[in-house]
Amino acid sequence: MSEVAARLDEVRGRIERAAMRAGRAPDAVRLIAISKGQPAAKIRAAHAAGQRAFGENYAQELKAKAVELADLDGLRWHFVGHLQSNKAKLVAPLAELVHTVDSDTLGRELVKRASGLRLRALIEVNLGEEPQKGGVAPGAVLDLARSLVAIPGFELVGLMSVPPAGETARPAFVRLRELRDSVATVLGQPLPELSMGMSSDFEDAIAEGATLVRVGTAIFGERS
Repeated sequence: MSEVAARLDEVRGRIERAAMRAGRAPDAVRLIAISKGQPAAKIRAAHAAGQRAFGENYAQELKAKAVELADLDGLRWHFVGHLQSNKAKLVAPLAELVHTVDSDTLGRELVKRASGLRLRALIEVNLGEEPQKGGVAPGAVLDLARSLVAIPGFELVGLMSVPPAGETARPAFVRLRELRDSVATVLGQPLPELSMGMSSDFEDAIAEGATLVRVGTAIFGERS
């Protein structure tokens, strides 16, 4: 077993145990292996161990890896980094899910570039309203959600966030879940996905309802 496969197996076990402790089915939580800055060989090793969903932060890196790894069956890409509208053309045709929509301008551009495919996405929420981070303030999420669901071809499926720096993660996960629930109620439609939790805190995220956990270092090790 490769080192990546062994790490992946350990993470899967932790996800399963965290879900069971929370009274949730293990398959209610999906693992996105964050491969930003990792060589293609490590992605191939994870794929050989059964991982299919991978997350990238940079549009050009996503495009290059999608080309290099096009021979891998069932590979699914998630885009999890800040995205400028002028890079939407690189991401929209490749990403199964875009986690970081923060404006209706970006939403419209993604739909335009999606080659006729329905564009599935999450709103990125800047819970701490930190200027160095992307995402929209919690108070702006409902208005943005209303704008996005009005765009033909755009499918809003939930929210994504990273806890504020210096803050205990679990209360932030509670806030994101409660915000998702309130927005879904006002919209009158389900928003089933919560993308929250990384290598250091994904078990707490699962306890608070995460459906997508974004784990990189715990699988691949530190980036070179």
